[in-house]
Amino acid sequence: MKKELFIKNRTNLWAKLEENSITLMFAGEAPYKSADETYAFTPNRNFYYLTGIDREKMILMLVKRNGKVDETLFIEKNDPIMARWVGEKMPEVEAKEISGIESIKFLKEFEETFGAIMDRAKIDNLYLDLERQQFHISMTSPQMFAKVVMERYSYLRIKNIHHDISNLRLIKSEEEIDLIREAIDITDKGIKELMRNSKAGMKEYSLEAYFDFVLKTNGITDYAFHTIAACGKNATILHYDQNNSELEDGKLILFDLGAQYKYYNADISRTFPVNGKFTERQKQVYNVVLRAQEAVTAVARPGILFSVLNETAKKVLAAGCIELGLIKDAIELPRYYFHGVSHYLGLDTHDVGSRDLELKPGMVLTNEPGLYIEEENIGIRIEDDILITEDGCENISIQIIKTIEEIEEFMGSHNH
Repeated sequence: MKKELFIKNRTNLWAKLEENSITLMFAGEAPYKSADETYAFTPNRNFYYLTGIDREKMILMLVKRNGKVDETLFIEKNDPIMARWVGEKMPEVEAKEISGIESIKFLKEFEETFGAIMDRAKIDNLYLDLERQQFHISMTSPQMFAKVVMERYSYLRIKNIHHDISNLRLIKSEEEIDLIREAIDITDKGIKELMRNSKAGMKEYSLEAYFDFVLKTNGITDYAFHTIAACGKNATILHYDQNNSELEDGKLILFDLGAQYKYYNADISRTFPVNGKFTERQKQVYNVVLRAQEAVTAVARPGILFSVLNETAKKVLAAGCIELGLIKDAIELPRYYFHGVSHYLGLDTHDVGSRDLELKPGMVLTNEPGLYIEEENIGIRIEDDILITEDGCENISIQIIKTIEEIEEFMGSHNH
């Protein structure tokens, strides 16, 4: 993406910062794994949103005084010896060109620079990304920094900037939407490869490998999340991740998967018969889920509450379950449908932002109703990605085949 997008993202954030404040954003670093190995690095998404840079250990500093914001990016200095082992560090000119930040300093200057600002300027507020989803998870770099700062500058007011950035990320730019579309297009290619090669007797992971191959050959280096490949009863487990059971003739297989393209994600679910042909019962259940998805698409528009999407899905699914003879009253629906129909999508697969809001143009969401009938070994989820437009919504994954007729025709034409 062009640096103008990241400049715009930072400019939008400036308005949310109080006078006499410092904002620090940490890129993060790869966590330790074992021996001399670390896990693969992925940048803190808020840092990336503001800079466009995906290198470790960098720090973004924004200082707001007298209605003006000074930006500085702290980067690692290149070590010629280590460069022979792990490659060179990002040079200053490249960091400047990607981010649009003119002031580039090295990390070893960070503490001195921070201390000098605190000494010479009237700084009252320190903004950090203090996201913490659970009480017991490990401390993040900004959380540890906050602890140290409070010991040394006890008068500072520590403020969490996470929710402000999350609200900015809710509305996607055209450039961001284009990246999501590209991730979806590559995911579509992978799904077709799964349908072409599905055969009874395979292992779930063997079929999953066809999706992996398509992503790798299209330049994808990471996934939106760990692929769910769930055949038969396994598909009734919402986040099944073993992917090691045998594909049985006459059973359905549910794939929940997505490519990540330049850190923007697709999130798609498709359920299809291992042998290419639905049974009559499978068709009945599948069409109930499909009707629920279509109903959600029909109501998704600016001005409605996020919660309306799930309420809409539940009404259709409940009526369908009664028709299917699974329940007698809508109150029993949680036996077969127990998750929400939607979440935001973007730099994170379960993207940030409050769900207690009205929908607005530029939001990208999933639409993923499902039914999970353990006693019948049937789990079906159909998931597309939708963009809220000025007067409704656009299914931006509409090209991915999903009706019973489309699936059977496609799979039937490929040796089934």
